[in-house]
Amino acid sequence: MKNILQTYTFSKLLTMSKSVLMICAWCTLISCGTKNEAETKVDSTHVENSVTLSAVQLKNAGISLGKIEQRSISSVLKVNGRIDVPPQNMISVSVPMGGYLKSTKLLPGMHLNKGEVIAVMEDQQYIQLQQDYLTAKARLNFTANEYQRQKELNQSKASSDKVFQQTEVDYTTEKINVKSLAERLELIGINPTKLDENTISKSINIYSPIDGYVSKVNVNIGKFTQPSEVLFELINPADIHLALTIFEKDLSKLSIGQKLVAYTNSQPDKKHECEIILIGKNLSAERSTEVHSHFEDYDKSLVPGMYMNAEIEIKNTNVYALPEEAIVRFQNNQYIFLAEVDKTYSIHEVKTGVLENGFIEIISGESLVDKMVVVKGAYNLLMTMKNKVEE
Repeated sequence: MKNILQTYTFSKLLTMSKSVLMICAWCTLISCGTKNEAETKVDSTHVENSVTLSAVQLKNAGISLGKIEQRSISSVLKVNGRIDVPPQNMISVSVPMGGYLKSTKLLPGMHLNKGEVIAVMEDQQYIQLQQDYLTAKARLNFTANEYQRQKELNQSKASSDKVFQQTEVDYTTEKINVKSLAERLELIGINPTKLDENTISKSINIYSPIDGYVSKVNVNIGKFTQPSEVLFELINPADIHLALTIFEKDLSKLSIGQKLVAYTNSQPDKKHECEIILIGKNLSAERSTEVHSHFEDYDKSLVPGMYMNAEIEIKNTNVYALPEEAIVRFQNNQYIFLAEVDKTYSIHEVKTGVLENGFIEIISGESLVDKMVVVKGAYNLLMTMKNKVEE
């Protein structure tokens, strides 16, 4: 009985060992198959450095050779900025003598015509100033007559020189007083030549000094304003311009009078032609400066502070370039083919720049000078090379 049990146990162990060996062998086969498949996949993406064509392949490939050349290629510099107004076109309106705001109709964004009444102010000091002027004017008439009378008396020696000189001083003093009061009246918008005892008013009108738009309204009806306080801010859009942010590396590409087109984010298809009028001479901490350009035709929909994009055409002279057909793309890289001996062509990676009129800039293209480049049929060479690798 013991011998039978031992024989059964040994047989069972032998069967288990065979199963383990079979499992290990199966895993090894799977591993090898996966490895070979991966290696095959890697090999299929490998590209040889050169390809040699047979006479038949060369005839069918339609290959033409040429040399890299220097050309003038334009590029577009894309920048952004905002609409700005020069300081001389921003008007701050205040009242030199202060006063209470009686009425106004201004709202931000409202259009104004030069000479239009934009506000009415009132204060008792306006009455006092008009009174002082008319009183001084009346005294001037009296002193003028007295001066003329004393002059005649002095000439006939009927009056002393001292009396005549005092009359002359009084007359000159009154002329100065009247003139200064007249200037103060004009400062607050009152015409002294039209002022008399019947036209004295407690109110004065504030007139728009420009044709433009209201930018800010800083007061309300009934508020007393000091002479230094700004009531309204106006903008004259006649000289509105676009201030662009240009980085240091691009400054050498720009010049006064250079043309550009600008557009807003909301209307990218609506182009506004501009001309560069000023290039900044100082750099910010970000190594940039402002370049100012003037709109050829001002659009009233453009308001100060609005952000805009701009495209500036840059003329790059004497860059190395090849026909666009000479460039082939493979696995996110760009290549060209160079002609070697015995119908052999080698592939070389290149970096490209601006494309214009069928020619593309080759960065660091001086290394290709005097080399024969495949300018036609490069794509056929790439396909032949890939087919060779896949075989």
